[in-house]
Amino acid sequence: MNSSRIALVTGASRGIGAATARILAARGDHVIVNYREKRKRAQDLADEIAAAGGSASIAGADLSDEAAAQALTREILDRFGRLDVLVLNASGGLERGAAPDYAMSINRDAQLRLVRLLLPHMPAGARIVFVTSHQAHFHGRKPVPADYEPIAASKRAGEDALRDLIPEFDSRRIGFTVVSGDMIDGTIIVRLLQRRDPDAVAARTEHGTLPTVDEFATAVADATIGDQPLGHTVYIGGTDYLAHS
Repeated sequence: MNSSRIALVTGASRGIGAATARILAARGDHVIVNYREKRKRAQDLADEIAAAGGSASIAGADLSDEAAAQALTREILDRFGRLDVLVLNASGGLERGAAPDYAMSINRDAQLRLVRLLLPHMPAGARIVFVTSHQAHFHGRKPVPADYEPIAASKRAGEDALRDLIPEFDSRRIGFTVVSGDMIDGTIIVRLLQRRDPDAVAARTEHGTLPTVDEFATAVADATIGDQPLGHTVYIGGTDYLAHS
């Protein structure tokens, strides 16, 4: 295992996170599957990866909770001693009953906190990937569905906070890439939005077929390798966003 990269994928029990974990494991990384509540789902994914010949473990933590994030960091260091890849996929804000400040807490504060906790333990050549949406990445420049506004604003704030760390990433020789996608067909966030504002989802399909989970997850996994410039953004789908950006 020491010769494999150690990769933490947050929010990896389903959807884009799970698909990214599968791809990274198939490429030889040991993947730490982070989950908030769905332990069985995370364990099933780790077992699936192992059955396919890969290597994976699970680590539960609500990343919006500072103590839980600290415990997750200690768990990773106690077991592996380092982290080579951090995929910041976990996000939220459309959940029923969520507190008004939850979107900013999970999409900005939790992302920045986890990076600050793990950064000292990431060797030169390690990679950080921030997963976002076009609606968030272009927030303030492009229209956003009303129900998605808190998520878009908070994820843009999270991206900005991480971009502010680029000088430190550079000094540590750690890569940082943003992967931004149009609405991704089949994801929980799109299903939740469709219940609230089906017209907003339908409007996106007018510009072409929505990217699939596997297409987007492959782009996320690809961002953990290669020589992209620090802060480079990879765009998946939504060519209308890019036309006049």
